[in-house]
Amino acid sequence: MQVLSRRCFLVAASTLTLAACQTRGPGSLENELQKTAVAPGSALPPQNQPPPAPLGDPTPDDYAAMYAPVPDDKFPVPGVPQGSINPAFLRRKVAYNGPEAPGTIVVDPARRYLYLVQPGGSAIRYGVGVGREGFGWSGEATINSKQEWPDWYPPKEMIDRQPELKKVVVKLQSGVGVAGGLRNPLGARALYLYQNGKDTLFRIHGTNEPRTIGSRVSSGCIRMVNQDVMDLYARTPLGAKVVVLSGPGHNGMTQPVAGRPKKKRKPAESAPA
Repeated sequence: MQVLSRRCFLVAASTLTLAACQTRGPGSLENELQKTAVAPGSALPPQNQPPPAPLGDPTPDDYAAMYAPVPDDKFPVPGVPQGSINPAFLRRKVAYNGPEAPGTIVVDPARRYLYLVQPGGSAIRYGVGVGREGFGWSGEATINSKQEWPDWYPPKEMIDRQPELKKVVVKLQSGVGVAGGLRNPLGARALYLYQNGKDTLFRIHGTNEPRTIGSRVSSGCIRMVNQDVMDLYARTPLGAKVVVLSGPGHNGMTQPVAGRPKKKRKPAESAPA
């Protein structure tokens, strides 16, 4: 298994709590057409799935359905105002013929997209926010835990970098943090990435700031608008595989492609941010 980058390892080793979180030409993931083989025994999305994502550009009706308010969740999720997300990063169905099996999550940080591979040569593509410069990471992991409205426990290093956090954290059952809810930076859902049975301290999670989608904004985690992370959460079972690609600013790979890179430079040694 391709391991997470050295930077990710160092960041994870330095804390006991959550260390993060916060169209191109031929060869792009969506332009590599035809079919992805279904690997025997591969993890497939659960049976009770949300409605299918639109094929191609979402219409106004598609947008209204996908990003409408969700009043009946544990906390009422506000709708996403039209225009608050760059249309390039709206959820849609695209073609895929990469090496990963259906049920796999592929993250392309350089293009700010997350793909959930589907049977029959397609994938659901979501726009994401990714780690800002110095906080990027890449490799393979597994979804070993999922939580609705998770609590957030920023590590001491993050609080030292952002003293304003001292005004919002309180004592919770597992330490000092922010309780799950509308003011929590992990949003409505979180999927926890593990490697070899150990928590990497990185997550795929929601955000209450839809304008940050498509940007480098987090401390390494992958953020999605709440409606999108709720959709992904409902489709993704425990044990699902996650592949985070290398790319510009991510261990030197300059041409992100479907699936894992064939070659990868040895990442430079560096201390955690």
